[in-house]
Amino acid sequence: MSASGDLTDHEPTADARVESVAVLADEQRRRLFAFTRHARRPVTREEAAADAGISAKLAAFHLDKLVAAGLLRARYESPGGIRKVGRKPKVYEPTETDIRVSIPERRPDVIAEILLDAVLTHEPGEDAQAAALRTARLRGRELGAAERARTRPGRLGPERSLTLSEAVLEQRGFEPDRIAPTGMRLLNCPFHQLAARSPELVCGINHAYLDGFLTGLEATGIDAVLAPAAGQCCVELRAAAGGGDPRGPLAGDSPACTRDAADTTGRVAGHDDETRRKA
Repeated sequence: MSASGDLTDHEPTADARVESVAVLADEQRRRLFAFTRHARRPVTREEAAADAGISAKLAAFHLDKLVAAGLLRARYESPGGIRKVGRKPKVYEPTETDIRVSIPERRPDVIAEILLDAVLTHEPGEDAQAAALRTARLRGRELGAAERARTRPGRLGPERSLTLSEAVLEQRGFEPDRIAPTGMRLLNCPFHQLAARSPELVCGINHAYLDGFLTGLEATGIDAVLAPAAGQCCVELRAAAGGGDPRGPLAGDSPACTRDAADTTGRVAGHDDETRRKA
């Protein structure tokens, strides 16, 4: 998993994953894809065609579609490593891309990686939840720093911070909704199923991850705020409030969402602040 909380730095976007699955709607492509995966070695179009009972030309067409969708990769090499005179044939093999489609998007793998890292980097005297929050904040900070290095945006004020954040969080399934120049709701919780089981832990991890992201991005004037509401993520990105703790719930916020116990927000915010002071 990369620092961004994803399996690789080049993991397909949600749209790309849907398109990859759509490519497999064709029966012949599914058979060619299955043959290539089961072969456990690079295969030629002739081998794939023979298995599917179609022409080599048609097999090449479908195989190249699978390459374009990111399900296969192609290169030129001699089968079995045997050198022959003439041009090397084109061979195909599966990629390591893990295609998962969920609408709305769910990412339990991100939580799993954070918890695994928390166990592996557990510090003496640190309780399990504090370790998880520390690790989540680090993951988020690395994601923000990577995006900053990629885009080189210079100094980021509140509005540009949200504009840059919007694109990144959209790719990670949060479904950002820009409700104001300096305000953004996150309409989807990628960790919804886990948050329903343990809202204090998972919402705390989510908040620490997004807070760390803003830190790594060097976003100024924007805070990740715990603001649980039914049917959406428990965190919003808002203009930094003057005075007080920006990470607590603001007046008028719903006291709990469908994923939270009634007192979750206060307990998570308090624990998160303690963890931040230790970091």
